[in-house]
Amino acid sequence: MDVAAPIAAVLAAVGLAGAAGLNAWLPLLLGAVLERLDVVELGDPFGSLSGNAGIVVLTVIFLADFVGDKIPGVDHVLHVAGTVVHPVAGAVLFVGGTGVDTSIPAVVAMVLGAATAETLHAGRAALRPVSTTTTAGVGNPFLSLAEDGASLLLTVLAFAVPVLAVLVVLALLAAVLSRGRRRTRRTRRPG
Repeated sequence: MDVAAPIAAVLAAVGLAGAAGLNAWLPLLLGAVLERLDVVELGDPFGSLSGNAGIVVLTVIFLADFVGDKIPGVDHVLHVAGTVVHPVAGAVLFVGGTGVDTSIPAVVAMVLGAATAETLHAGRAALRPVSTTTTAGVGNPFLSLAEDGASLLLTVLAFAVPVLAVLVVLALLAAVLSRGRRRTRRTRRPG
């Protein structure tokens, strides 16, 4: 039995879930297009997402989110909705990424994907109010573009060099968790 394929599938799934934490729609769209072009093999639900209707819907939602996330105020609404959207996208990507080559139960894959995506989404969502306050919203579109670029990079790495994608995701998760611990310590300090 080839052990490398399941390991690579899990590593790729972690990278895709991490990418979904930064931009929910980009890795879903790229995964669907690459599945449609037979470049990659993803498990369900990518059978339906990689059809014409799935790709059109994902493209429209991606474009609306891409533009909306560059507009101060609208970006905050999208981040609130993202507390549901990003973990769902992470779960779908993790299940799709591990559904072909592994025996990971779908429920476990969903939890791992959702947790990865939500943790990164929470980190990025925490940065946006700081950007809005310190730059009067002018920095938000640039921050959003950086998040989109990081999501694209993670998606490409997940398919091309999964181990590198995991290292990037782990570094991002460590940064988010470290920032959260520092914030908790500051709020607990007496007066």
